[in-house]
Amino acid sequence: MPVPQNPVSKTNPPDSDFAHLRSLVRRVVARAMREPALGDKRRHAGGVLVEFEASSSAGRDQQRPQAAPEPFQRGLQWIAIEDLDGVANGAEFEVPAGARLTALAQDEILRRGISLREKSGCSSGARRLRVALGADHGGYTTKEKIKAWLEALGHEALDFGTHDESAADYPDFASQVGEAVADGQADFGVCVDGAGIGSAMAANKVPGVRAAACYDERTARNAREHNYANVLSLGGPMLGEKACHAILLAFLKTPEGAPRHGRRVQKIMEIEARGTGRARPVTKVLPSPGET
Repeated sequence: MPVPQNPVSKTNPPDSDFAHLRSLVRRVVARAMREPALGDKRRHAGGVLVEFEASSSAGRDQQRPQAAPEPFQRGLQWIAIEDLDGVANGAEFEVPAGARLTALAQDEILRRGISLREKSGCSSGARRLRVALGADHGGYTTKEKIKAWLEALGHEALDFGTHDESAADYPDFASQVGEAVADGQADFGVCVDGAGIGSAMAANKVPGVRAAACYDERTARNAREHNYANVLSLGGPMLGEKACHAILLAFLKTPEGAPRHGRRVQKIMEIEARGTGRARPVTKVLPSPGET
């Protein structure tokens, strides 16, 4: 019996089939991004949050897309899977400041071991940041001071509460801060409670968050440079105003460190992916010296 030439393995489809499947997935995602949502007014399509509103005079067939809620209309550039075609496996890919990744691009980056570096036209200390804030009743006073410090530095504070000294539960606010950072609404997050430990634990349950409870400038710089921390947790009453101010400045001004640190942080994110089933790439908020 003659042996067929170039047999095709059932477990390894030819490149043409893979390319066709990839093209099909892209078309489905693109169509999903254009279609109105059914039921819930908010949905994610290909990693993009889209807002829809039903017309009062017509049914769902008349739904029309509305402007996406701020901060999704800040002119951010989206990185799609097609943008990675020319990037080698394991290479570093430079993205515009504030760019977002589609879900397919995130998966491709993790699969191919690509690391991301954000472009920046200014020094890390000069960039205007969006910082999510959250505190329980024990951290309320310090949170209000941090808000004023951020505004004085030219940064934008996103206050998720609490808004007075009435008893409140720190996980409620830490989770909101973590979600704001993970979803790209904020560059960094700051949580404040009595000791800073509980809020760090709660925020770290949000996929994509790397929260660090810091107690001096040295630990703040280490958290940023070595661990790529994106949420700072403070024990306001234990540390005092002067220490909190110094820690905050050190945290905001320290860029992510060398690629060897990024490789270790990537391993942290791989542990998270095994537990959640959702992999997220490691991204840098601030460029290291010489990377601009």
